[in-house]
Amino acid sequence: MKYALLLYAAPGAAEGVQPADDGVVNSWLDYTAAMKESGALLAAEQLAQVGTATSVTMRRGERLLTDGPHIETKEHLLGFYLLDVPDLDAALDWAGKMPIVRYGTVEVRPVLEGQAWRAPLE
Repeated sequence: MKYALLLYAAPGAAEGVQPADDGVVNSWLDYTAAMKESGALLAAEQLAQVGTATSVTMRRGERLLTDGPHIETKEHLLGFYLLDVPDLDAALDWAGKMPIVRYGTVEVRPVLEGQAWRAPLE
């Protein structure tokens, strides 16, 4: 089953985390390597800062662009890992090992498979 691990943190949440002192960079590298070696990792990406986002809507036939994210939240989406694991428990295990849980949140969400809109991708 496929699961997305969505990484969230409040702006500035990692300010107290010093990569050189805490080994956080190496923990991310080790975490990602372990996930890849297990065969569970399908994709992973880090997103640019939320201030670089542009939201697109359509109202009365007019495309409207808004700087920033669509919704105002205390935590921002920072990136994601896409996994293929046997079940939710396996996805939760990987989420619990992610370094961001020290200062942020990992949302685990199932990927809907077999949807009609995916036909052009296959």
